[in-house]
Amino acid sequence: MTDAEWAQVRPLLPVPGWMRGRGGQPEGYCHRAVLDAIRYLVDNGIKWRAMPVDFPPWDRVYAFFRRWRDHGLVKEFHDRLRARMREKLGRDVEPSAGVIDSQSVKADAVVGADSRGFDGGKLINGRKRHVVVDTLGLLLGVMVTSADIGDRTAAQVLLARVADAHHRLALIWADGGYTGSLVEHCLASFALVLAIVKRSDDQKGFVVLPKRWIVERLFAHLMRTRRLARDYERRTTSAEAMILWSMTMVMSRRLAGPRPARA
Repeated sequence: MTDAEWAQVRPLLPVPGWMRGRGGQPEGYCHRAVLDAIRYLVDNGIKWRAMPVDFPPWDRVYAFFRRWRDHGLVKEFHDRLRARMREKLGRDVEPSAGVIDSQSVKADAVVGADSRGFDGGKLINGRKRHVVVDTLGLLLGVMVTSADIGDRTAAQVLLARVADAHHRLALIWADGGYTGSLVEHCLASFALVLAIVKRSDDQKGFVVLPKRWIVERLFAHLMRTRRLARDYERRTTSAEAMILWSMTMVMSRRLAGPRPARA
């Protein structure tokens, strides 16, 4: 991180328990160094044990990552950055509309049979990332499942979480894979209007569809992050955390503004 990025990130970090008088020992390594190490791993797709010596020891960085993952701190950090980002762009902190979609990715050999499956439509053996974004393309919710889980089945769970966390949310755009009883279920259970954006039958070639391009842009970013080009995580919670870390990198850089040119 540049100094400008760190200035944006530091006030939004969760406060350690020992600083609030809840016991425990102070951190052995600077949070900035640990965050840089995790960002390096996510962006470059290295193994934990291949962490460069410039960063803290890999096992300490992984312990930090695991603690933040299990206690929901990475989501808390991500949500604070998203709120700051929306405020900077002149939007309300809580969104009123969003877009839902899914992405199937191949899974590495370390992914067990209990959390992987075969997506017959995309012909991919691996996992599926279900995401909801706001109209700015910022992540509102993510859920990773095996690739054989249907979009409508996963959407019922994911939209319940998102609607519970964002009470102003009233409209969700989706593609044709979310039609059927899900539309009535969302309206009755979550008071959400699920608007289906379909591709016209007479359209040929590549066509940018309204609203759907917003979530596709997020998927494109995830695929440019080497750790996320394929699913390497043993646990789906780790896969979700990696996606959240990737988005924190995007938002912190945008909040800090353009990087200074090299001499």
